[in-house]
Amino acid sequence: MNDWIALMITILGRRNSSSVQLVMWAINEIGVDFERLDYGHGFKTTNTPAYLAMNPMGRVPVLQDGPVTMFESAAILRYLGAGYGSETFWPACPRSRASLDAIAEWGKNTFAEGVLRIFVYEVRMSPATRDPAFLAAAIENLIPLAKIFEGFLRGREWVGGDHFTFADIACGHILHRYFSLDWDRPDLPMLRDYYEKLQQRTAYQQNAMVPFDDLRGSYRPL
Repeated sequence: MNDWIALMITILGRRNSSSVQLVMWAINEIGVDFERLDYGHGFKTTNTPAYLAMNPMGRVPVLQDGPVTMFESAAILRYLGAGYGSETFWPACPRSRASLDAIAEWGKNTFAEGVLRIFVYEVRMSPATRDPAFLAAAIENLIPLAKIFEGFLRGREWVGGDHFTFADIACGHILHRYFSLDWDRPDLPMLRDYYEKLQQRTAYQQNAMVPFDDLRGSYRPL
């Protein structure tokens, strides 16, 4: 744990948002005090001057930590790691952290966005608006990404090596959707075993394995 003074962290965002899940999983793994307030789809609106002053995109989550207010879940993850994480979770040396940073960036952006395209098709689009070509293109895009993920796990306990780190959160937060959605997944045993290992972590169970049925039919473009 770094020597920052831990204040009460507040997260604004609904728990069925994958980006909020990433942040909440990190907070619970690190073990800092927090409160979470429901904002976004079905809850308090983000389309107010006060909220847009915190996040001009009007999305969730937003973090408040004393004088710090910030948005973008990947940036929040880095902030939490640098401020409150252990040396194992967030190596302080940039050279020691470099490969983890690269994998985390890939996981939160490239891989998660690939999964979310299938999520949009199956969950957010109503059956009447689904175009099978959309799903086919999403699967064609995701399969090679899943194989890259499998490669990160080859010969490793976690995506970055022998220890659980912030990169596992950036990559693993979306795996519940990856494995819960109905699509023709490739047979990738290391990725499946990794997901099973994540499910043994209490913080993952509580924050990443969140039902999303109440989002059905609520399509908006990514």
